[in-house]
Amino acid sequence: MNNAHAHDDRQSEQQNGQQGELREFRALLHAQRVWDLDRLPAFAPAAAPAEPLPLFHRWFAEAVAAGQTEPHTMTLATVDEQGRPDVRTLMLHDADGQGWHFASHATSAKGRQLAASPEAALGFYWPAQARQIRVRGTVSAAGATESQADLHARSTGALAAALTGRQSERLGSLEELAKTSQAAWERAQAEPEAAVPTWTRYTVDPYEVEFFQGDVQRRHVRLRYRREAGVWASELLWP
Repeated sequence: MNNAHAHDDRQSEQQNGQQGELREFRALLHAQRVWDLDRLPAFAPAAAPAEPLPLFHRWFAEAVAAGQTEPHTMTLATVDEQGRPDVRTLMLHDADGQGWHFASHATSAKGRQLAASPEAALGFYWPAQARQIRVRGTVSAAGATESQADLHARSTGALAAALTGRQSERLGSLEELAKTSQAAWERAQAEPEAAVPTWTRYTVDPYEVEFFQGDVQRRHVRLRYRREAGVWASELLWP
């Protein structure tokens, strides 16, 4: 067999292997099901509050009671300098009359993106009750005092991670990460009030919040709040 035939055979074997992996993935994907259909809660939009925050608090408490894993995690969507979308999962720090709060380094990718384009979207997904919540709004950065208070209210591990810094920068090796992280842990334990100047608390001031309740027969209920001139109005959406 010449080299050309050997190359063709290897390429054919590789393609067959990739096709097999794709078939396995699709079979696994299509076998998945969503939600525990025997436990879905009812949602009556007519009885919903006039503003979205009380309903968010209620649904969050119900998600916790239903055993939802990590209900305080959410996706944050931003756009980069070229207008291309970006998304990641992070932790909710609070939700109050000012908006939905989270924190990160101002020098991180998300921090730079928010500085250039201060609008964002949040997404919560609580499959234990077939519920989603979407938040869209403008983003503001808190000052140093509030941001450092946010950091020091968290765990030693969170402080150590913040002290490690360099979020989103290129990493040379896992050994470098281990060495830097160990030093950060030791400092966080020795200096629990250590300052991290780049750590910033952000607030999403919402102008739109949507609540989605899944339904067994796929008659999902969607209630959207929209704020105009400081006043909230609500409407139903087709699923």
